[in-house]
Amino acid sequence: MTNIRTEAFWQTLRMIITALLVIFLIAPMIIVLIISFSSAPFLTFPPPSYSLQWYRKLFHDPSWVDSLAASIQIVVPTGMLAMTLGTAAAIGLSRSDIPGKRVVMGLLMAPIVVPVIVIAAAIFGVYQIWNLNGTLLGFVMAHTVLTVPYVVSTVLASLQLVDEQYEKAALTLGARPWTVFWRIVFPLILPGVLSGLLFAMVISFDELVVSLFIGTPTFRPVTVQMWSDVLGDTDPTIAAVGTILFLFSLLVLLIEGITRRAGSSSPLVGQS
Repeated sequence: MTNIRTEAFWQTLRMIITALLVIFLIAPMIIVLIISFSSAPFLTFPPPSYSLQWYRKLFHDPSWVDSLAASIQIVVPTGMLAMTLGTAAAIGLSRSDIPGKRVVMGLLMAPIVVPVIVIAAAIFGVYQIWNLNGTLLGFVMAHTVLTVPYVVSTVLASLQLVDEQYEKAALTLGARPWTVFWRIVFPLILPGVLSGLLFAMVISFDELVVSLFIGTPTFRPVTVQMWSDVLGDTDPTIAAVGTILFLFSLLVLLIEGITRRAGSSSPLVGQS
């Protein structure tokens, strides 16, 4: 009886601590969301009354519209390219014994370890030579460098749950390696691939430091526009943008959770 009460006490305590942590992390965004509907001409909480004026300003101001459009143009190709390169790299590292595998893995993960300002300065210097600063191609390449490690890590985690016996059996039955990948491996790791794609898109959408280095006044993503707006005349428009980014990230997390749950329910994943 005592053990049951002790276990119930610790379970309740864990739930309370978890709830407090969630409130601590989410409360600032809830405040931002409320401020985005403020009728006041400046950032104030609680707002005196509520209005949609800052959302109207956001979608009618050419600088904000252009920056949002630039972010979308960057995020989509960056996500697709990072997903392709990261998946290929993860499969190569997981299913082959290439020389210096650990070194290659370390280099792929370097953008996570190296301070982003160092990477930004290096990319800026190279882009000065290649004339890529302020171009869509330059942004996509730079953001891909930053997001590939996340795709590699998620796909590697998915590959560890796939039994290699399925691949060996297919090869024994005469299937070509490419057919084995598309018919067996790829469907099983698809949740991990989609998770990597979503993470890459969120990270690209949220990237600031590299974008500050290689952006120009005529082409810059929304994060740079937010930075410029904060340095200048701050009004609740920034809260409206923050709310949109928060909802976008929340939607991505929900989709990622659904894909993870669908992947874990596959009868072939994790069997041996």
